[in-house]
Amino acid sequence: MHVVVTGALVENGSVLLVHRRPTKRAYPDVWDLPGGQVEAGESELQALAREMHEELGVHIVVESASRLGVVHDGSGADAVHVGVWQIGDWVGSPTNRAPDEHDDIAWVGIGELAGLPLVHGVLAAMVRRLPEFECARPHQDVSDRNQDGRATRAGCRACAATNSSSRWWD
Repeated sequence: MHVVVTGALVENGSVLLVHRRPTKRAYPDVWDLPGGQVEAGESELQALAREMHEELGVHIVVESASRLGVVHDGSGADAVHVGVWQIGDWVGSPTNRAPDEHDDIAWVGIGELAGLPLVHGVLAAMVRRLPEFECARPHQDVSDRNQDGRATRAGCRACAATNSSSRWWD
């Protein structure tokens, strides 16, 4: 299983997204939150801080980060556990410091998310749940169950290792 973190930087009613190059092996030619792999010995927050600096040149205020949820995708050796975080405060202006990974970055308004090809469609629902977008929140809840209706958090080693009461999605 690959453990990945992504971070939602929100400013003036928009969230910062990165566009994955069409030549990427995994999830090509789609928009995503910035982030990357959690390396051995790193916590999700440590990886998030490193990735935000490597990809965007910003230093996050770690204490301002809060977990939005988890996305599970794939199976077997291709399984991915994505920890999705909101970053409340950072230092610096985001720029594309990883042009080999992303061919564009953009501030995207909440209303524009539905029209974009996103790496995980549930990301739009997660971002809409942020306090900054309270008026735009849908009145429906996102399911916490897989397609069979069974909860799967207990079956994920990465989830079991966290002590988070945050929402999660499959």
